[in-house]
Amino acid sequence: MYNIRVASRLRKIIAVQDFLKQGYVTTPYSGPAPHTPQITDSDVVAARAYCSNLLQKFDSPSFTLQTFIPSTTRDAYLAIRALNVELARIPDLVSNPTEPVAILLHYALQLLQSRHPGHSTSVMKGWFIKIINARENYMDNRPYTSMEALELYAENTYSTLMYLTLAALPLHSMAADHVASHIGKAAGIITVLRGLPLIAFPPPPNHHSINATSGGNLGGGRQGAVLLPLDIMAETGVKEEDVLRQGAEAPGLKDAIFTVATRANDHLITAREMLKNLQQGKDAGHAFEHEGEEGHQYAETKGSTQVGLDRAFGKKLERHDFDIFKPELRAREWKLPWKAYWAYSRRSI
Repeated sequence: MYNIRVASRLRKIIAVQDFLKQGYVTTPYSGPAPHTPQITDSDVVAARAYCSNLLQKFDSPSFTLQTFIPSTTRDAYLAIRALNVELARIPDLVSNPTEPVAILLHYALQLLQSRHPGHSTSVMKGWFIKIINARENYMDNRPYTSMEALELYAENTYSTLMYLTLAALPLHSMAADHVASHIGKAAGIITVLRGLPLIAFPPPPNHHSINATSGGNLGGGRQGAVLLPLDIMAETGVKEEDVLRQGAEAPGLKDAIFTVATRANDHLITAREMLKNLQQGKDAGHAFEHEGEEGHQYAETKGSTQVGLDRAFGKKLERHDFDIFKPELRAREWKLPWKAYWAYSRRSI
């Protein structure tokens, strides 16, 4: 039965890839392919509404933060974030309602190319596939073998989402990508922590919300799982069976949460220091590990409002003594609009 469920989810992953190929087909010159189906204005309006409603329901922070995305890039942003939601929801989906996302994405990238005739979007396609592959690898809620494995997952998902958003502006800058890499890693790690209680004790199917957990997938046979890096669990003496039996009272759990949260905070501190140095005309302070890779061959950058959300969660986690099971940690951050506006207006993170 488990293998049947896994096969079903793999088919849905393949369906997402097919939609990307159909809705985002390019020639060798990154222009729309001759056989790309005609998209009508009503298709775009419906797709935009679908993506917006999807974010409002399942990813309210991204829905709120769209306000700070330039209007010319907002459709691309909505499609990128909506695709992330769809991928996270795959275990709970009966059908494959990804076509509206592909329609809006195709439309947004066509506009991007029309506004910037020499601009290539072929690299963006590779980044989309990278996100899909990363999600697929952890679709069954397998554990992260190490802290570095969790950071790699965060890089291949949340950092890559930020690269896509920057490319849609378009902003191609090693400094911007470098800052985005650290912010994305922090966001990915924090998201996994936020989702830990719901992965360990899954709610009924079709109640999946990225507001609480987009780091892993609710599903995997509906069995509970503890998605903390295995090396950190070993260091702090955490056993999965203890967490599933005792929840927040499991021995060593708070120490493990503290260690993982500290790594996320380190990335936020690094991003903040880098941005401060860059704004003062100084060097970033250390080399970008992905420089020279595809999509990172190279400019200015604004502060990311994503940081406000991750920093707020880190402070709440500390305030509750790193008890990841506290219901207050899953509540929406009602101050986010004000904090995001403050960071945006000050160009800070």
